[in-house]
Amino acid sequence: MTSTLGVGLIGYAFMGAAHSQAWRTAPHFFDLPLRPELTVLAGRDAARVADAAERLGWSGTETDWRRVVERPDVDLVDVCTPGDTHAEIAIAALDAGKHVLCEKPLANTVAEAEAMAEAAARAARRGVRSMVGFTYRRVPAIGLARQLVAEGRVGQIRHVRAQYLQDWIADPAAPMSWRLEKDKAGSGALGDIGAHVVDLTQYITGERLTGVSALLETFVKERPLPAETGRLSGVGSSETGTVTVDDAALFTGRFSGGALASFEATRFALGRKNAIRIEVNGSAGSLAFDFEDMNVLEFYDGSEPAAIAGFRRILVTEPEHPYVGAWWPAGHGLGYEHGFTHQVVDLVTAIAKGEDPAPSFADGLQVQRVLHAVERSAAANSTWTEIPA
Repeated sequence: MTSTLGVGLIGYAFMGAAHSQAWRTAPHFFDLPLRPELTVLAGRDAARVADAAERLGWSGTETDWRRVVERPDVDLVDVCTPGDTHAEIAIAALDAGKHVLCEKPLANTVAEAEAMAEAAARAARRGVRSMVGFTYRRVPAIGLARQLVAEGRVGQIRHVRAQYLQDWIADPAAPMSWRLEKDKAGSGALGDIGAHVVDLTQYITGERLTGVSALLETFVKERPLPAETGRLSGVGSSETGTVTVDDAALFTGRFSGGALASFEATRFALGRKNAIRIEVNGSAGSLAFDFEDMNVLEFYDGSEPAAIAGFRRILVTEPEHPYVGAWWPAGHGLGYEHGFTHQVVDLVTAIAKGEDPAPSFADGLQVQRVLHAVERSAAANSTWTEIPA
């Protein structure tokens, strides 16, 4: 009989809903060594969290995250709250012997991320596991890209280009949210979406960023306060608030293997809804990916004769591709939500095997150091800024 893993989820909005679906779905498509139980959902508003729990499939509710950490029927705490609460919740859970999944970016500051990584290391010595939720790593096409690089199919990496383009706050009338407040979010487009492409490029290449030169910009500095919320954009009122984060980030960088890199993260790219674009050029080939066509990876094999050479469009839906064998027949594409399911599969499998899952809190700390270097560079007129190893 398969043992259970009691899960307590803190936060029930956008990410909470995505994580809930993943915890529900994973054991129905994958043969998991532990069976997740949706034990308790936590949120500050009792009525709203009760409604969300019924809708999302959770057995119980709490209005104080501390109660989730204290409960003996909770083995894992899933943190889907704004960044300013990540460190306190995750450290308390790890110290209480609970496994932790924490949404990205890991924290709002390097100091918080360092404390979280230290807590994770202490917990790991007691067999308690932790992982940060850079979910796009679990897209099958990204997994294939990593595999091709690891096999040497692109050779020595020379160029990396990465963009994360959205447009959900391009309208100046779009209201304030916690994502636009630095004390809650840490940063704007940089941490919210830029963190993803920093992690993805380091994951695909197997290398780390060593330095950056950056620009940050806030295009709309005052926005309506929300009259109501519930969706990412919300509805504005007649009162206004001050935007204290960046709307867009643009930076160049260098990878540890010598490759040059460019990064762009913005929520002002009209017409781009969730375009994560990554291209890697190496001495033997190239890779290109766009999340708006997420089941496709483009691959250029530099060893082919010029007469027939060209980018090959790989439909990443074959059973031998990462994660795909548990789903549908070839050609039947996956979607945004599947990455979260794959995240659950990898985390639960690592816990059952007594292994540290990836990306670890140490990986999250390294991304936080990149974000910090970007902010420092932008504040110093784009001065080249080294990133500690």
